Amino acid sequence: MNRLLALVAFATITTFLLILAVKVTSPDLVIIVAITLAFIAFDLFTSSRNKKD
Repeated sequence: MNRLLALVAFATITTFLLILAVKVTSPDLVIIVAITLAFIAFDLFTSSRNKKD
């Protein structure tokens, strides 16, 4: 369930950032959006996986 909610949150923030990047179309903003999405994806996959103690 946590992974599902994390994916919904990731899809929401991705949609918002992509709309922003497409409407503004500044190369600097596109780079920042790409870096931000990479950080979010990394955090999503490292924090939502099953942890074995």
